[in-house]
Amino acid sequence: MLPDAAEEKITDITPALLHAMGVKALILDADNTLSGHASQIPFEGAVEWVARMQKEGFSAIVVSNNFKKRVEPFAAQFGLPFISMAMKPFPFGYLRAVRRMKSSRKQTVAIGDQVFTDILGARLTGVRSILLTPQGEESVLRFGWRRRLEQPIRRKIRERRIGEKWKGKNQNNE
Repeated sequence: MLPDAAEEKITDITPALLHAMGVKALILDADNTLSGHASQIPFEGAVEWVARMQKEGFSAIVVSNNFKKRVEPFAAQFGLPFISMAMKPFPFGYLRAVRRMKSSRKQTVAIGDQVFTDILGARLTGVRSILLTPQGEESVLRFGWRRRLEQPIRRKIRERRIGEKWKGKNQNNE
């Protein structure tokens, strides 16, 4: 259940990396990917990153397990459509996102911070995936056990240098 690539934060993902992966559509998680957990304030540079990706020709959508009340105003800050209550890791939300962006599974990448929701959901759906390092603070009670379960997978990602194969492919030293 390894991702196709791994980066520290969303702004580390370049158009060249996405082109090398063969994708044209982005499924974006909200919490700890574009903002802190349950925060309506985007991470520094996240809004500009989304705008740059759109300018480069990528479609994007926010897909979250959160309620519409949380996701709608957040996605509006990016000018993006959204899918709330996506039930990740089940494929439903991912498949809806692929259809809404008029993409194919092969040309879509899911970007998120959780192995057992974002990456597993991408795998089950047949879309590519990029795992990020969680950037915001999290409740230990809610996320502590999940993050502990992720540790061996994240260690394997580092050991195998997951994503390095894309770095040499079609990268323009961005």
